[in-house]
Amino acid sequence: MDRSLLTEVQFVKGVGPRMAPNFHKLNLHTVQDLLWHLPRKHQDRRNIPPISRAHPGTTATVKGKIRHIETRPIRGGRVILKALLEDETGAMILTWFNQPWVKRQLEAVQEKGYEVVAYGMVKENNYSCEMASPEWEAIGDEDDVNEFARIVPIYPLTEGIPQKTMRKAISGALDGYLDLVEEPLPVDFRRDYRLLEIKKALSQIHAPQSLDAFEEARKRLVFEEFLYMQIELALRRSETHQELGIAFPIDALIAGQEPESPLAGSASAAKTSRKTKKSDPLPTDLFDELDAEKRKNRPLWDQIQEMLPFELTGAQRRVVNEIFSDMKSPFPMNRLVQGDVGAGKTAVAACCLLAAVRSGYQTAMMAPTEILAEQHFRGLTRLLEPLGIRVELLVGKLSAKERKAAYARISGGSAQVVVGTHAIIQDTVQFSHLGFVVVDEQHRFGVLQRKAIRDKATLDGQPTNPDVLVMTATPIPRTLTMTVYGDLDLSVIDELPPGRKPIKTHFKRPHERQAVYDGVRKLLQEGRQAYFVCPMVSENEKVMAQAAEQLYESLANEIYTEFKVGLLHGQMKPAEKDAVMIQFRDHQLDILVATTVIEVGVDVPNSSVMVIEDANRFGLSQLHQLRGRVGRGQYQSFCILIADAKSEESQERMDIMVETTDGFKIAEADLRLRGPGNLAGTEQSGSLDFKVADLVRDAVLLEQSRQAAMKIVDADPKLQSKEWSRVRDRVFSRRSDLALVTVS
Repeated sequence: MDRSLLTEVQFVKGVGPRMAPNFHKLNLHTVQDLLWHLPRKHQDRRNIPPISRAHPGTTATVKGKIRHIETRPIRGGRVILKALLEDETGAMILTWFNQPWVKRQLEAVQEKGYEVVAYGMVKENNYSCEMASPEWEAIGDEDDVNEFARIVPIYPLTEGIPQKTMRKAISGALDGYLDLVEEPLPVDFRRDYRLLEIKKALSQIHAPQSLDAFEEARKRLVFEEFLYMQIELALRRSETHQELGIAFPIDALIAGQEPESPLAGSASAAKTSRKTKKSDPLPTDLFDELDAEKRKNRPLWDQIQEMLPFELTGAQRRVVNEIFSDMKSPFPMNRLVQGDVGAGKTAVAACCLLAAVRSGYQTAMMAPTEILAEQHFRGLTRLLEPLGIRVELLVGKLSAKERKAAYARISGGSAQVVVGTHAIIQDTVQFSHLGFVVVDEQHRFGVLQRKAIRDKATLDGQPTNPDVLVMTATPIPRTLTMTVYGDLDLSVIDELPPGRKPIKTHFKRPHERQAVYDGVRKLLQEGRQAYFVCPMVSENEKVMAQAAEQLYESLANEIYTEFKVGLLHGQMKPAEKDAVMIQFRDHQLDILVATTVIEVGVDVPNSSVMVIEDANRFGLSQLHQLRGRVGRGQYQSFCILIADAKSEESQERMDIMVETTDGFKIAEADLRLRGPGNLAGTEQSGSLDFKVADLVRDAVLLEQSRQAAMKIVDADPKLQSKEWSRVRDRVFSRRSDLALVTVS
């Protein structure tokens, strides 16, 4: 039989046709799959101290002889097995739960007089040390000791495949097929970045000869894993910069010069001119038109100053200038704006929408919920309509008549700023000359949804490439930004408006709840409003956590009977949720009991306190987002975290929330504690399925791989050279896989 990396796994030594179906459960079908089934960790078993030196709370390898074996039944028909392992310095109890077959194996070992080597976590019991469910092997000679007492890989498993079987199978794959693995990275490149050759890296990651050898192997595999992703992102950026976009006349606008209409000379530009005699009095609406034209041609920054009721912060002005620089470019803009809660992203967006409209283009702003879209609509109307700019709202709950009229204004071009939800991307919506798109809370939209709004861009019926600005109030660690959003240019609003009062955060234990409720009552009596946030909608026997429905009943009927209490959760219909949120916004409700559905919601400046029940059940970034619902008005605001934080990690999360309101510090801590999968909607990207890499531990390698990828793509934009052919094949295969990823 010919050897191949595509040889079926059943033909690998150590597997066979009987065990192959178990390997298939792990998607291990070929030799190549086995070679890249990497360990999730390693155990260093080389140091075998006397049993007397094994300390509770540590993992240890111990060796001795089995002196006594006993079993006793426990509830449910199960059994507990205990064996006494002894050497010349002391003894340790080995314990197995409901594994009766282990007794037969130990008795056979005891009968032959073999020693046993065991590895596991050492615990202290009443009489001696104990090791529960250890990995163990019988030692017939010194070779057996050396085989066990080494740096051992620990693999992801499934039922029917013990670690010993997996190690044997992968050892068979290494021995029989490793020489067939081809090196994808050029020799010079590996030398420049001090990377092992791929065969050696695979060998040492599975069976490291030393910890240093393991680290070198891991470095190679981590770098390569990052490199493929960063090349893919660099290619996306390169392709975007090769597309023809819109070069907005920003410099002319700033100078107060009237730019040429993008529709000049087209059929859409044909207008009937108004003729008047000198003796005729000028009609009132013409005075309005002349005044609007005069104001329209004022320098752009003067119009911005007139539009905004406040001065932009230095960070806001810097970000606006970064966006203006992109807009001037003939290439399509793809920029991500990050800003902590309350940093003023909407004001930045309004400045850019104004510039696009004054350039003669339609604009669109898409929000994830109707209530947030309505909030943006009201805010932008308040800012832009005094400048003569029409803002249109397009959401699902419009009547058929209202929707038809909105469609006509959008297709006719009189709707200059269109604000809406995913209703904007329906096939029935046709723009006349869409040139600029803002996507708010962009991680809440799927890949195809974002593409659909971009595909709406046309100029006089012909497709074009609009500038796209995506915004998020979720602070994202730099390492995540370089992965999930690495194809976007990044702007960060890292300054809060002056005079904004920091939210005071307090951590309270459950037994202090009554004092918290009393404090909330005082604020309510002063005319403020309060949020109570719960991790669950209704009670669940399996999870001991506060439920919104039960807390609502308690607060409304027992604790705050003199106040109006509302309930909001994700299982309600959209119209019901909007109605409740509007009631709270208009102060028809004093208290809103909710789940995390309010994480992205409307501004309620009068709400000045949030109580988060079972706060230990939320991630740090989510707690910070929730906290951002208060502190939006003139009043001092408070966030109270009620939690029974028993673990060290839970206590650390509560301490971090109390100590800082800096969203970026909180996001970095959340990444360290929870990993990338739960942050910032990153699961939508499909790009964080790392086998080896760790965004916290490997941040330096990520930056190095990013710089390397940019150099590679700058020198060879399509990876056409022979030396990068294998990398090209791998990256293009990866891109076709990710093209299928959609998340809504």
